[in-house]
Amino acid sequence: MSVRPALLVLADGEVFEGEALGAEPAAGVATGEVVFNTVLTGYQEVISDPSYAGQIVTFTYPHIGNYGATPADDESRRPFVRGVVVRELARRRSSWRSNEDLDAFLRRHAVPGIGGLDTRRLTRHIRDAGAVPGAFGAVGAAADGSTVDEARLRAAAAAEPGTDGVDLVAQVTTAEPYAVGGERSSGRLHVVAYDYGIKTTILRKLGAIATVDVVPAATTAAEVLAREPDGVFLSNGPGDPTTVPYAVDAIRDLLGEVPVFGICLGHQLLATALGGRTEKLPFGHHGGNHPVRNVLTGHVEITSQNHSFAVVDGSAPTAEVTHVNLNDGVVEGIRSTEVPAFSVQHHPEAGPGPHDASYLFAQFADLMASA
Repeated sequence: MSVRPALLVLADGEVFEGEALGAEPAAGVATGEVVFNTVLTGYQEVISDPSYAGQIVTFTYPHIGNYGATPADDESRRPFVRGVVVRELARRRSSWRSNEDLDAFLRRHAVPGIGGLDTRRLTRHIRDAGAVPGAFGAVGAAADGSTVDEARLRAAAAAEPGTDGVDLVAQVTTAEPYAVGGERSSGRLHVVAYDYGIKTTILRKLGAIATVDVVPAATTAAEVLAREPDGVFLSNGPGDPTTVPYAVDAIRDLLGEVPVFGICLGHQLLATALGGRTEKLPFGHHGGNHPVRNVLTGHVEITSQNHSFAVVDGSAPTAEVTHVNLNDGVVEGIRSTEVPAFSVQHHPEAGPGPHDASYLFAQFADLMASA
């Protein structure tokens, strides 16, 4: 593989040298909000997670791609991530499960990347400065005949709006409803799941406890209730929860009608529907080893996380906090004090990550069965 020198330039002026990998970005330049993820494995699940729409993901683990890629690990129909940053991309895959190497996976899905970069320095910078817009590309002539250099990348980074105030959910949600988990049958629970960027592993978990109808993010409460669900699930998804007021309106109309369970963005939207507020974190939580205390049991759970926004503690008057992040005190779970509804900020489906919080799906099943 020929080496193509590349640069990553952040909107605050920081410059990082590397080499291009994956697909060539449109017009030679990729832009997005630069964040870091600390998982040791599960890079394919991260890249294919729709919650990364609008973002460039930096992997802090130094070797990425060691075990290749397989369709079995895809979390969505295609990646929505803007780009991938790695220290060293494995040149040889080593797993009987893999169908292709990671570079081929990125090329097939038109995902650009940059490797050979000092990800340790980049991560430390993001921790100090917060998530920041950036732009990267191979230096020299692009496929469209234009020229990519530091000045052009600097201008592109400055023009990138990031994820604040942008409805990214509309970019990732399904266009039409579809069913998961087989035919509906007497005695089997039935869940309607909102797709704000839902992951395949979540659908597997829900499919184990119920038949599932997945609906677009803009589906009204009346349309959901017409499907006669035993419960409604609010999925993960990308970006700023304040940009999807239509989702909050639907959730408000569903509360008290059916049990509701939310994860990640779904947690933030449920809290908003209960009167709460959200805020953007400096660099978010993106990793597979965040300690969370279950306030109700006192147990500490190691969790998988991927979010840039969080619920403001104490802002939802009719909800109580059930889980707290032990690293920084961020609200990790709530439940309504008036209706059957609860949510968590972390990812109990663990795709990738630990399975400490997987009991929450059984908890949702019990809530539906007793409603």
